Amino acid sequence: MDKIVLDTNCLIMAISSKTEYHKIWNSFIAGNFVLCISNEILEEYEEVISRNINSKVAGMVIYTILTRKNVIRLDPHFHFDLIKQDKDDNKFVDCAIVANAKCIVSEDRHFEILKSIEFPKVDVMGIDEFIKTLH
Repeated sequence: MDKIVLDTNCLIMAISSKTEYHKIWNSFIAGNFVLCISNEILEEYEEVISRNINSKVAGMVIYTILTRKNVIRLDPHFHFDLIKQDKDDNKFVDCAIVANAKCIVSEDRHFEILKSIEFPKVDVMGIDEFIKTLH
């Protein structure tokens, strides 16, 4: 089963049942891929969902993530600092490296720099590309 890191913008797109991207959330719930997270990522998920939707939805999403068997929770101790334009995005990169994840799913252009970095190699996949890989 593939391990992925899901950027916050893609998670928000996936939790809404009104979008085609809800297939990602349903696939996660069905256990079709492993979601790799860190405490920093969880904190960002909660903060952004609370701000953009509401705190009740944020709490339910975090609870769901924390209680799934197809979640790997990591605590990256080494920071690779590969993204210079938005250092806050490095939490996703560090988690992906430590987890040996297949990719980071993101629509954020800051992750494009990773395509030019040979080591450590971190693949980035757009949400439309990722949804095509789901069963």
